[in-house]
Amino acid sequence: MNTIDNVNLIEIPKVHDERGILAVIEKEVIPFDIKRVYYLYDIPSDAYRGGHAHKGLRQFLIPLSGSFDVIVKDGNDEKKIMLNKPNKGLLIVSGIWRELENFSSGAVCLVLASDVYDETDYIRDYEEFRLLKSR
Repeated sequence: MNTIDNVNLIEIPKVHDERGILAVIEKEVIPFDIKRVYYLYDIPSDAYRGGHAHKGLRQFLIPLSGSFDVIVKDGNDEKKIMLNKPNKGLLIVSGIWRELENFSSGAVCLVLASDVYDETDYIRDYEEFRLLKSR
């Protein structure tokens, strides 16, 4: 059973020279095959995103621009992680509740997902999530 201890910041390899920085995400960086890519942008600073968990899906969140906070919960514990460096991504494993908030102006969140969209994989009610985790 996954806990918030399984949620990790992962350094994204980069190449830096006088022309700038090139960040590279290859198979060795994240522990799943990418089947879906999407991004969040133009998010009001007081907006709240997420508010769900996934039964099987894993995600890797990258702050391409700006910053935002990710709150992860496992039914017992919670942790707040600020994402603000485009060379560090957050791996969120299955069975973890996530909430995104406190978006800075111009924030862009890129999400790499382990599977295509499937509504049946979502747990959208926190109390239902806690009940499932307590079994």
